[in-house]
Amino acid sequence: MLAQTADGKQVGRVRIVDDPPTSGQLFLLGYARCNAATGEDVRNLWRADADRLHLPAEDFWIFDSRLVALLKFDDADILLNVELITEPAEVVRYCQVRDAAWHHAIPYETFAAEVSAAE
Repeated sequence: MLAQTADGKQVGRVRIVDDPPTSGQLFLLGYARCNAATGEDVRNLWRADADRLHLPAEDFWIFDSRLVALLKFDDADILLNVELITEPAEVVRYCQVRDAAWHHAIPYETFAAEVSAAE
């Protein structure tokens, strides 16, 4: 990741977090410090805010604004498969979802301080 960001590529993600955060979400929040050290911009959005914004409850990655990897999980949060989407209109829809989430998401450092203050 460090080599990619050093080459000028932008890498970022928005994580949706419950209130209170689950133990897994707290682990990922703590690990975001390592992500940031490699140049990745990790942001967080409270689930209530995501719901208020009508963001879909899908877990996906977008690569170069051309490919969407839609992650499918079972009820136990076990990854079942990944659907690859390349159809341009669908990719644009996921880019719009990403942009809406990004606009409202809170940078890692600020969000981590909020969570710590609430504990």
